[in-house]
Amino acid sequence: MARLRELYKSKVAPELRKDFGYKNPMAVPRMSKIIVSMGVGKATQDKKYLESAKNDLMMITGQMPAACKAKKSVSNFKVRQGVETGLKVTVRGIRMYEFMDRLINLAIPRVRDFRGLDPSSFDGRGNYSMGLTEQSVFPEINPAKIEFQQGMNITFVTTAGTDEEGRKLLQLFGMPFRSPDTAKPG
Repeated sequence: MARLRELYKSKVAPELRKDFGYKNPMAVPRMSKIIVSMGVGKATQDKKYLESAKNDLMMITGQMPAACKAKKSVSNFKVRQGVETGLKVTVRGIRMYEFMDRLINLAIPRVRDFRGLDPSSFDGRGNYSMGLTEQSVFPEINPAKIEFQQGMNITFVTTAGTDEEGRKLLQLFGMPFRSPDTAKPG
């Protein structure tokens, strides 16, 4: 069983029940899924970028990514309708907890000049989105074999009803949120 799943059952769920006063154990917020997506705009010029990004995303998540096609043609970006321009993976269950564990404990600490995650990136319904500028922060990726740097978006979908519940859930899992009083860098 995944380490974070055990943590949820032993520490996170009881703490959330105590803090928010849930009477029903099924009402306690939990992780639903994690969506990892990459926009590969360079794929319009050369398909090798899409293949390279697909291999990296598969190594990171342990699942085959689905290709996303452009919905509209945009001449300024040299994109035609139906051309594959992105990749996404939806991770659930044990793989979700294992991915989250690697992200929190291995990948995020390797980010250069890291000062904490933005605590205001919640969507109003308890889901959190974050971005990484390069895939090399994951230990599965060999930095010597990277052909080009590729960023990714990661969305944590929870069953929480409010941002406060979702933030507390992710904090108990160990997400390193920046304190609200700290000014934004840059």
